[in-house]
Amino acid sequence: MAHRVVVLALDGLLPFELGIPHRIFGRAKDAGGRPLYEILTCGLAPGTVRTDADFAVAVEHGPELLATADTVVVPASYELGPVFEEGRLTPELAAALARIRPGTRLVSICTGGYVLAAAGHLDGRRATTHWASAEHFQRLFPAVRVDADVLYVEDGPVLTSAGVAAGIDLCLHIVRRDHGSAVANEVARRTVVPPHRDGGQAQFIDRPVPAAGAVSTAAARDWVLERLDEPLRLSDMARREAVSVRTFTRRFREESGLSPGQWLVGQRVERARHLLESTDLPMERVAREAGFGTAQSMRKHLQAALGVTPTAYRRTFRAERPAGSGGAPGAADPEAADPANT
Repeated sequence: MAHRVVVLALDGLLPFELGIPHRIFGRAKDAGGRPLYEILTCGLAPGTVRTDADFAVAVEHGPELLATADTVVVPASYELGPVFEEGRLTPELAAALARIRPGTRLVSICTGGYVLAAAGHLDGRRATTHWASAEHFQRLFPAVRVDADVLYVEDGPVLTSAGVAAGIDLCLHIVRRDHGSAVANEVARRTVVPPHRDGGQAQFIDRPVPAAGAVSTAAARDWVLERLDEPLRLSDMARREAVSVRTFTRRFREESGLSPGQWLVGQRVERARHLLESTDLPMERVAREAGFGTAQSMRKHLQAALGVTPTAYRRTFRAERPAGSGGAPGAADPEAADPANT
């Protein structure tokens, strides 16, 4: 039975964000082409839900659907009234959320996190929201540890994301956690979006749009991705762009929100994940091909990034798993690592 995702549509919702779960989860299929998720939409009552655009959407299901969900997604809305103003749920919204079963995975996109926070689901947890709302969010919900500098956060069964496109990143992250990188990458290819952006990547970088022909570090990144199994240094990357290490580091961070070392370790973790999921190569071989050099080094980096050992990760994704099973174990927020000549 497919994992059921229920999207809660509230008046004032953003149509783009309403469509993200349907697009991402709806594209996830097993090797036989069967859907891995069932995606349904509900409102506080069946009927018309207003949007922030010049059209409304017709929702067939009421809040009783929330009681059947394995995952509940709350997209952003511009008409949350007391939730935005006082951090308080309306009786109608509180009654709807009370239907959610304990242990259900909760997900918010952008300011949908206000709903989860007002319901108490974020108390004591780390969370994020759109950078422009972060200060207000923190004042309204002091029990939440707000991180305004990331794309998404997973804290136990509750996941929050920044604005709009970060909702795509978060949903792809969930698919990856549930079913591995091969399924998530295929969804990304079909959706024509990047297959993976770390949750810890900066959501907002205050800089002007580069002028046409402006110097970029993309060529160096492409060069690195072709030789992740080699010992690479920051000076190697800078040399590809014919700039100093200092200039290259500044430009790289401006473009990606990450240091070159953090980015490189992240790419090596992704390569290791792919090999662990899709091959039976010995751990030492996986470590060499991913660029970590030794199994011990790979173990350290995977535990920092994923919260599990390589052996446990392989066991999770190489075993037979029933449709609709839960996500992989471990933390979701990759920790910063040392520059990657490991």
